[in-house]
Order: sequence, then C-alpha cells, then structure tokens
Amino acid sequence: METKKRIYVGLLAASLLFEMALAAMIWYVIVNRDIIISQIMLIIVAAVLGIIFLILGIGILATVIMIIRSKNMPSMEKITLWANELLFPIAMVIGRLMGLEKEKILKSFISVNNYIVASKRILPGDKILMLLPHCLQNSDCPFKITIDINNCKNCGKCPIGQLKELGLKYNAVLKVATGGTLARKWIEEVRPRAVIAVACERDLAAGIQDTGGLPVMGVLNSRPYGPCVNTDVCLEQVDQAFRTIVKGVK
Repeated sequence: METKKRIYVGLLAASLLFEMALAAMIWYVIVNRDIIISQIMLIIVAAVLGIIFLILGIGILATVIMIIRSKNMPSMEKITLWANELLFPIAMVIGRLMGLEKEKILKSFISVNNYIVASKRILPGDKILMLLPHCLQNSDCPFKITIDINNCKNCGKCPIGQLKELGLKYNAVLKVATGGTLARKWIEEVRPRAVIAVACERDLAAGIQDTGGLPVMGVLNSRPYGPCVNTDVCLEQVDQAFRTIVKGVK
C-alpha cells in the first residue's frame, strides 16, 4: 500500500480506536456506580456501541482489502461508505493533532477514494460526468462557460478547450461549476453513474463525501497563481481517469 494511502487508512483506524477508548471511559465511570438500573442501561449502550464499532472495523478492513486486491467488494460498499463518512472528521482532527498538514490528509483521502473507484465495474463514457471548476478558465476570458461549456472558443489560453476535446473523445458530459451548489445541480440533472471531478483538495474531498455513494474519481488541479484563479490541470491525469473508468486501465 502506497504511503499516501496509508496516511488516511491509518487515521481511520486511529479514529476508531479513539471512539473505543471514549466508550471505555464512559463504561468505567458508570460501572462503578451501584445502581442496578444504571448498569442495565450501560450494558444496552455497550452492546449498541459494540455493534457500531464492529461495523466500523469491518468497513476499515474492507477498505484495506479492496486497496490490496485492487478489486471491489459490492457487499461491503455501504459499510465502507458509512465508515468513511463517520470517521472522516475524527481522522482529520487526529491528523492535525499529529502535525500532519490538512492538504496532505485530504490528498491521502482522495487517493484512497480513487483506488476504490478504480476497482469498480467499467462504465461507458456517456454515463460519466466531468465536473470542472470555473477557475480553470482564463480570468480575462469574456465568454461564460458555466451555462454552456461550448461557449469556449478554444483559444488555447486555458485548458478548457483541450478538456472539451477529451470529453468528446470519451463521449462524456462536461459541466463547469462555480461551487458545490451548482455541482450538485449538474449531478441531479445529468444523473451520471460516475463523476470525474477536477478541483483542489478541499473541494474534492467535500464533493466526494457529498455525492452519497456515487463513484467520484478526483483529479487535483495546480495553482500556479494561487487558489481560485487561472488554475491548471494535468490532461494526462484526466485522460487516465477516463481510461480507468471506461476501459479498466489502472
């Protein structure tokens, strides 16, 4: 397992251990009380927590197995999704307390997510939505592409024109979003079976969590002029994302 993926998987495990330690402390405080009803309630709560921790543990283990085997486990998809959603915020806090940069943790999360998406079944290109951030467009461009990406004149001053050609190559649907609200709108309208999203670490991580189990392959943009202005993206990485989903090439 690559180091980048190990960071997030390790933080997931640490999050689970933290929750178990917290539950053990609550157990210790209550078990020392002599009131029988309190002990009965404790047993019920402990049983519920035990089941939750077991499911979370299975979710983390399934994630690791999918990464190692490079093969999806359909029966475990919901559990791994639930485990990630529940433990992600705790993993972020633990990572920051350990001195890890937020971007490094998010990159690890995106890497793990992409690996899991890559292990899913192959899909035709017309079932894929490519979501692009508006900051890829040259800031001096007078043409509005958030409504219709075909308004792009292919002048070559930004990567939008080349991304359009890439979308046509795979017969995918291309949309440009100014934020999470518009991205959700495009997903609801297009109803794709998979998404290839270009964005920064924060927006990608948030978008992956916000799609409710829809496979999202994330491609990080580069920010030579700072965040949210005249950003760029490696076209080879976007093409690789398409090849992974459409042809199963990893």
